[in-house]
Amino acid sequence: MPDWTYHPLRGPAGALLGTHRSRRAALRALATLASLPGGRRTIEAAFGHTAPPPELAGTVAGVAVVSRLGAVVPPGAARDAVRALPTQGAGLIVVAPVGPDDVDVVRRAAAGRRCPVLVPTADPAVAAALTPHVDAVLTTEAPSGGAAGAATVELRTPAISAALAALSDPATAVLATPAVLVEAGPGWFQRVSEAATPTDPAPGPRETGLRDLARREVGLDPRRWPAWWWGACAGIGMICAGLGAAAITLGPVLLWYDRGFLGLDREGLHGANHHLVPFLQHDRITMAATMVTLGVLYTGLAAGGIRRGWPWARTAYLASGAIAFPTLFYFLAFGFVEPLHTAVAATLFPMFVLAVRRRPPRPRWTIMAEGPEPQRRRALLGQLLLIVTGVGLFAGGAVVSAVGLTHVFVPSDLAFLQTTSGDLRAVNPRLLPFIAHDRAGFGGALMAAAVAITLLTAWGWRRGEAWLWWSLALAAVAGFVPPVAVHAIIGYTDFWHLAPVYVGIVLTAAALALARSYLCARR
Repeated sequence: MPDWTYHPLRGPAGALLGTHRSRRAALRALATLASLPGGRRTIEAAFGHTAPPPELAGTVAGVAVVSRLGAVVPPGAARDAVRALPTQGAGLIVVAPVGPDDVDVVRRAAAGRRCPVLVPTADPAVAAALTPHVDAVLTTEAPSGGAAGAATVELRTPAISAALAALSDPATAVLATPAVLVEAGPGWFQRVSEAATPTDPAPGPRETGLRDLARREVGLDPRRWPAWWWGACAGIGMICAGLGAAAITLGPVLLWYDRGFLGLDREGLHGANHHLVPFLQHDRITMAATMVTLGVLYTGLAAGGIRRGWPWARTAYLASGAIAFPTLFYFLAFGFVEPLHTAVAATLFPMFVLAVRRRPPRPRWTIMAEGPEPQRRRALLGQLLLIVTGVGLFAGGAVVSAVGLTHVFVPSDLAFLQTTSGDLRAVNPRLLPFIAHDRAGFGGALMAAAVAITLLTAWGWRRGEAWLWWSLALAAVAGFVPPVAVHAIIGYTDFWHLAPVYVGIVLTAAALALARSYLCARR
């Protein structure tokens, strides 16, 4: 008998396309992407994969593995699984059952592998043929149908608690079938690894205010502040900046440097085109709302994620900020430098750097039980809807930036203004660069917010993480309500212009409703 056992975790066969088709489609897509240049890193980033904890390392059938968490697949799916699953955190792949006709298939699958590949077989000829090509061949009888003849535990759901119970034995390898991975949704390997990671006690209920934390953890010396403090300060600063921009827009509209660049005041703009002031207000209110949205997301990532040691929270914060701050340099395309915008960026950027320059400390998270299966399935659908929304927002932000940097207006803008770009340029040659600066900046901020939303949803979806639900909900209110309101107030109600916003509202509302009981479950 071999010196290891394994527990294949089996899921129900109720996948949307059927278990077989769903698993093949998912594995084939991931394997294709992993084969492209940079594809492996892209998949690891998309699933928030980080190195498994040392507690999961061990030896399986004499083969050293970085993680005893892996997958068991049939020969027909082996090639895709060997290329795709290690990028998600699988530490080994077992191919079973393997007969004489499968030898060539397994050989090709094992070529170029990035994790150990093991094959259990009772056929000496198969063992001899595959021994030079795989990491281990287990020649043992399998009377019960298991890949190595060991006891198996079949579960109706891909329960993390069952995986942890099996992994507590250092001689045990836990293997999931492709059907389980389809049922579990993205990041199952990562969630099990996180649950197996030793953590410090979670922050107590009284550790919620900055004043309490200043006294308990770091004192009042800013040099001793933890990274998440700086992240929260940058987020709160972004919220204040957005509210300030909204107040200016609803008041004077133009500041001294705006008037100096244009050579016009508010009355002059109104005289040039009586729709121009409302148009500028709608642009700037939308930009201010996006800034507040970014601030909410950054504060949530810092206080809810980085504070508790989630590695993905720091990465999401960094990825979003890497888009948000460089958009300041859009002014190079227009020759218009906003002193206030520059001052805000110069103040917040050092906070951002201090928030992400160090890796999070020892983890302080807690993992909840999976909960009712219907609740988990609803939340999984909600997660998908929010990821789709985030991707759509990023595409929208890219289009807005491109339009702002080139044509400035879309047809519905000119229909609202009842003019043409040529007429506005004739009135004042600096009008178009002035408007384009606002529009391109909004596009950059929208892309940064979209990245934060997408990564927060893709990586942070855990039962009981109520801070994540509230971060997304408050960000949605801040991001959607003001733009819709200002469009209605100024009479810019073109349906197709606002259709993406309406779709985003519906998808986000549905996603949050589906996921609330899961994310806000009481501990």
